[in-house]
Amino acid sequence: MLATIDLGSNSFHMVVARLVNGEIRTVEKMGEKVQLAAGLDQCNRLTEDAQQRGLACLEKFAQRLQGMPREAVQIVGTNALRVARNAPEFIARAEEVLGYPVEIIAGREEARLIYLGVSHTLADDEGARLVIDIGGGSTELIIGQRFEPRQLESLHMGCVSFRNRYFPDGRITRRELDKAITHAEQELQVIRQQYRSAGWQSSVGSSGSIKAIANVLASLKISDGTITREGMEDLRQRLLDMGNIERLAELGVREERLNIFAPGFAILLAAFRSLDIQKMTYADGALREGLLYNLVGRIQHEDVRERTISALQERYLVDQAHSAAVEKTAIAAWEQVADDWSLRTSADEDVLRWACQLHEIGLAISHTQYHKHGAYILRYSDLAGFTQPFQVELAALVRGHRRKFAPAVLENIDAEDHARVTYLCVLLRLAVLIQHPRNLEPAPEFTLRGNSNRLLVEFPQGWLESRPLTRADLENEKDYLARQDFVLEVAGG
Repeated sequence: MLATIDLGSNSFHMVVARLVNGEIRTVEKMGEKVQLAAGLDQCNRLTEDAQQRGLACLEKFAQRLQGMPREAVQIVGTNALRVARNAPEFIARAEEVLGYPVEIIAGREEARLIYLGVSHTLADDEGARLVIDIGGGSTELIIGQRFEPRQLESLHMGCVSFRNRYFPDGRITRRELDKAITHAEQELQVIRQQYRSAGWQSSVGSSGSIKAIANVLASLKISDGTITREGMEDLRQRLLDMGNIERLAELGVREERLNIFAPGFAILLAAFRSLDIQKMTYADGALREGLLYNLVGRIQHEDVRERTISALQERYLVDQAHSAAVEKTAIAAWEQVADDWSLRTSADEDVLRWACQLHEIGLAISHTQYHKHGAYILRYSDLAGFTQPFQVELAALVRGHRRKFAPAVLENIDAEDHARVTYLCVLLRLAVLIQHPRNLEPAPEFTLRGNSNRLLVEFPQGWLESRPLTRADLENEKDYLARQDFVLEVAGG
């Protein structure tokens, strides 16, 4: 059994599925309009009312998740939680309710997952397709072919944020509707030329807003459910004739979508005009389905994150032979103390492995303080497959793999994870020191014993005597770690 939850800016959605012979079979879908983005105050903080709406919804989801293994569940937050200043507070409360971790994903990662969900619900046709998803706080636009996205973008405009700005009193006036369309066209301007040059053979919409527009066009017999440019211009005039969101029910708009229909329409019409879209179909797949296929990929060892790491190594000219030697040494160390330090999870092993593979990525910028440059690259790059918390941990390990082990290494890490990330850093630092000569020599048969803030490393007799550089490095390392109340003991000659 698998489950994914999408904490969207407008709605929260959960899908539960079963993996049968490599095929995903949906068991249950649940969704609730929470409108988290509507609860952002002027300081971009989620109000208590908005948090309570979200937590009440998650309590229902939590019951359905009971008993499922941690690795079979993925829960992500999108735009509202990306911008909320007090997102960590809400996430902590949500994790307490759900019993599973909640991760915030970047806009382009959201776009990648949306495309993955859409592409698995469509025929596997040749030719490029444009996918648009209008959420509560952001709009994702993707050009891809089959299952591979080629262009990914997330723009800071959504049906909830546009409603608050242009339709707060429920009136639909020509002035405000056209202002909303123009605003969306301005946002689209940054990708207009790039996307039109790339081109596509078909366009697909995947969000609730686009589904609602398709349904209205069909109910009015303007089209058969296909969204056309002509139909959109016709519908614009009908919205103006209505003049108020309450009357949109006459067009067949469902009650829960009345107050966000016009802003969603404005964004989509702007996309039709800016990108010269002539027609669009609706697809049922979306972010939550993309998360499911992403989970299955990891279970079947087809992890997009591995491809991302390899691409980074190539792009930044990482010495892959050396990083592989460091990785092999670090994993040998991890296997000995994983139980002592409660690091026996696949996530702990993954972040350690990938930090080893990328610990020298900052050399592409400068040798001076390259660990800081590397941490910056990993912290702020759009990395396909990675959540923001995972990128923060990966950056922390790279930042802390050499020189002083300063408190700044952990400044973006949750307090409850400080000890775990410190232990992973220590293992990476040890592996880097053992492989310092860069001669690709196999690591010695060392033994490790760890307990709280202490590590004993024992080398074969005589190994250190013939390696004075490594011995000096380890003596310095004792001092570095001691400043953070960590004791490193070294035995063996």
